Amino acid sequence: RLLPEALGSSFLCHTSRVLPAFATMSIADESGVTFKEELRAGKPKMGLFLNSSSPTVAEQLSTAGYDWLLVDMQHGPMDTMILSSMLCAIHSGGAKSMVRVAGAHDRGGIQQALDLGADGILVPYINTKAEAELSVSCCKYPMDGTRSVYFPQRSTNKKGLLGYVGNANKNVIVALQVETHDCIKNIDEIAAVKGVDILFLGQNDLCMSAGLYVKYEFPKMYTSPELNDMTTKLIEAAKKNKVILGLFLFGTDRVKEFLDKGFPFISIGNDLHHVMTQADAHMEALDKAAGSTAQAWKKRKLA
Repeated sequence: RLLPEALGSSFLCHTSRVLPAFATMSIADESGVTFKEELRAGKPKMGLFLNSSSPTVAEQLSTAGYDWLLVDMQHGPMDTMILSSMLCAIHSGGAKSMVRVAGAHDRGGIQQALDLGADGILVPYINTKAEAELSVSCCKYPMDGTRSVYFPQRSTNKKGLLGYVGNANKNVIVALQVETHDCIKNIDEIAAVKGVDILFLGQNDLCMSAGLYVKYEFPKMYTSPELNDMTTKLIEAAKKNKVILGLFLFGTDRVKEFLDKGFPFISIGNDLHHVMTQADAHMEALDKAAGSTAQAWKKRKLA
């Protein structure tokens, strides 16, 4: 523990400050506890992945009404500087911020994201209890984990070093992605790991890992009995250990179905999918509006 009397009054003046400018911003503060409590009580929290590497898009989507936004460092072309700007943009609109890192091995990525003020971490490709334990450890300060302490950081700007570090372990959101056949085989052990808040179902990779893309014609694998059986195992393990369920969807067609199954933490796609969906809608509308004029317009053929 850090002893206030040993640090000096000048140091404490900076480490325990409260900055009014950050009063409405979500930076892994006590609202993380509330966010998780509401999810455990079944309150839906809808979100979106961000892959466009654009702080401008992140800022606009943060004011669109989503409960949370996730910067996807696994698949998006972002570096740490862009991540920093995107997290600031998300916080400006009051949405919760998540960051998907490269994997359980990505201690540096987890450290950077949390120091930059991310509210939570999504760790993909979890296969074993050991990987789940490592992920939690990287997200938590001692004695619950091995996250390194440093000051000043954006994460400490609102409450100061002592105010942030002393409460971070209970506020940071730790989510693990369930997307492999091995993860399902080990799901009882993984779900029981202390500190895991969310088990996040990735149907695409899970279907791929289980060989369902070979067995079924697209998109029949998503309603296959095999995927349903694996999802049921996940649900049972999560309920037994009081872990929140989440998943990634493209669009809203199956949102109610999964809410009814007990998944309150749902992504309905990503920012690029939003752009392309709206672009397709405009193309269709333009074809109707301008396709029958004297100089008919048709969508440009793609190479």
